[in-house]
Amino acid sequence: MAETHPHPSPPPQGGGGRRAAFPVSDHCDGQRFHNVHDRTTKTLRDVWRWRRTAQPIPWPRRVEDPPQPPPPRLGADRIAATFIGHASFLVQLGGRCVLLDPIWSPRCSPLRFAGPLRVRAPGQALEALPGCDLLLVSHNHYDHLDLPTLRRVRQRWSPPAVTGLGNARHLRKAGIQGARELDWWQSAEVAGLRITYVPAQHFSARTPWDRNCSLWGGFVLEAPGACVYFAGDTGWCPHIAEIAARFPRIDLALLPIGAYEPRFFMRTQHMDPAEAVEAHRILRPRRSIGMHFGTFAGLTDEAIDAPEAWLAEACARQGVTNFTTLPFGGTCTLSSATAAAAG
Repeated sequence: MAETHPHPSPPPQGGGGRRAAFPVSDHCDGQRFHNVHDRTTKTLRDVWRWRRTAQPIPWPRRVEDPPQPPPPRLGADRIAATFIGHASFLVQLGGRCVLLDPIWSPRCSPLRFAGPLRVRAPGQALEALPGCDLLLVSHNHYDHLDLPTLRRVRQRWSPPAVTGLGNARHLRKAGIQGARELDWWQSAEVAGLRITYVPAQHFSARTPWDRNCSLWGGFVLEAPGACVYFAGDTGWCPHIAEIAARFPRIDLALLPIGAYEPRFFMRTQHMDPAEAVEAHRILRPRRSIGMHFGTFAGLTDEAIDAPEAWLAEACARQGVTNFTTLPFGGTCTLSSATAAAAG
């Protein structure tokens, strides 16, 4: 069972006599966070190599997806995930509605006139959702922590929020007060669910000056008879096996499959579809759903349809039949273990 010590706690002394902002650990020096398995820091030479050799495959200016029925509110005997787009989901378990990394904005950028542009409308209107009892934000990148969307969520539902260390200050800019900050492997009971913040191999930044000043990670959501893993952004790394060991019965895994090209630049921070299938095999969920693809142009060099095509190929090659994607706006449902046992 994961630890249950949500931040804040009395901060220890950092190096050089400075008072640490965060607990010192294998992934934090008290002021900044770092990965424990591989580095994600890129040099100017790396950036120059990408820009010099990049051959991005153009995306369409607009994709029109067929409309999907709005998700109904389900009882505690069902598990459901509704794919809004990119890494945004409405997850239902234990009779609760949880929004994960919601972004309804036209760009994932600090600027309204520049930055990666949405080519697909959100799969469901925010107003069409059956509720939001809890908000989860995995890390502070603009495609995961979108202030305009968070303001709309607060105005409509005012849900409690959970995020990683150092991210509550960003949520406060959207008027969300009192967000629970968790370190890796810490858990909190919120809105009738048990939420554990789990490790990922990635990084954080919203400006050129705050790189890795807040923590990144994923979430495991638990209710009686139900367990959902949301990976957030992560590269392939031993954290996957560590999560599988601590949570041996996962019903639904939401795994990233896009933003992987060029591989030399993206490898340590974003899984490719073949790695996502390997993660699925290690985690052994009843079902996995691919995410983080086909939504915002300019985040990556691969074609808009490449992640789904590679995922289907990798699943076929490895004999995996329970790892797919959803239509944008589509919902998948599973029975909880409690309901299955009762049946």
